[in-house]
Amino acid sequence: QVQLVESGGGLVQAGGSLRLSCVASGSIFTINDMGWYRQAPGKQRELVAEVTRGGSTNYTDSVKGRFTISRDNTKNTVYLQMNSLKPEDTAVYYCYTNLLTTYLHRIQSWGQGTQVTVSS
Repeated sequence: QVQLVESGGGLVQAGGSLRLSCVASGSIFTINDMGWYRQAPGKQRELVAEVTRGGSTNYTDSVKGRFTISRDNTKNTVYLQMNSLKPEDTAVYYCYTNLLTTYLHRIQSWGQGTQVTVSS
């Protein structure tokens, strides 16, 4: 069994910053991709950013230059540094990972979500 626990969400004014963290634990053999999705009210869930085990990154266009994704493989943790936040960044942010369990099963695991609210 694998668990992802997110932290770092909250309320911030436009132009401010937040840093999200997500720690994976449990029956993990190796973690491949890690990343963040978000879902705003009435909208579909969208990919925000992702990072491979080797450190290659991918961002949705709306956050390029403002958000930075990183990971610490020794801690099974992925981070999302969010700067210059805008009201349209308001959403529930979910971390995910594609990993290989100790039973050699390839699975995708999701966190419970953390709310980010940006006031204008």
